[in-house]
Amino acid sequence: MTKRLAYLALTSLSGVAASLLSVSCGPVPDGPMTRHIKPERKLYKWYDDGGEGKVTVRISLSDQIAEFKRGGRDIGWCYVATGKEGHGTAPGTYSITEKIVDKHSNRYGWFEDEFGNVTDGDAKYNDRVPAGMTYVPAPMPYWMRLTSYGIGMHGGLIPEPGKPASHGCIRLPKQFVPLAFEAVKVGTPVTITNAPTERSIHEEEMQHMPQQNWTRGAPGPLGGSVESVTYRNGIPVMYR
Repeated sequence: MTKRLAYLALTSLSGVAASLLSVSCGPVPDGPMTRHIKPERKLYKWYDDGGEGKVTVRISLSDQIAEFKRGGRDIGWCYVATGKEGHGTAPGTYSITEKIVDKHSNRYGWFEDEFGNVTDGDAKYNDRVPAGMTYVPAPMPYWMRLTSYGIGMHGGLIPEPGKPASHGCIRLPKQFVPLAFEAVKVGTPVTITNAPTERSIHEEEMQHMPQQNWTRGAPGPLGGSVESVTYRNGIPVMYR
């Protein structure tokens, strides 16, 4: 009787072990522990042939897309972030009057403590600085001026492709702006319009890719140092 009980107990334990083994070695169910990463839109495409012809820029406010041409040939496009409500970017015909690789805003920035923690990511130059805080002007790398009153194109955050987000300037994606900066010259015409883009953005150009953030002190693709930040301590820094 004792031997029979021992045999039954051993058989039962073997069955439990087999069940556990089959569970642990089986496929992992798609449950709460599975992390799904939502892909982001591709922000630009560049295929400048470097040939003859002057570069022109056309920015669609309705599509939030800038198109670049050289001698009438398409050489690239990118998503932009123009002025949000209350800070709208005005349509019109402009030309680039100034180019500066490393520029900072004289109107907008953020407050940070002695450890570099951002407490207000959308501060203005004339806001009262809280005790123990420092005002840091917002970086505007690869600056291309369009007006005498501080509107231009520069590198910055594109938080939601297709939607305005700036204080009036035209932000270009981080990886794209050095290419545009090198291609344009002082005098390059820039048209800003409410009309849609002149060409379709093909499906293959809408493939997804992650957007990368600026990092403070990182070397710029054309030399120098890029002093720019998009997120710090989970707080988005608002660029002009």
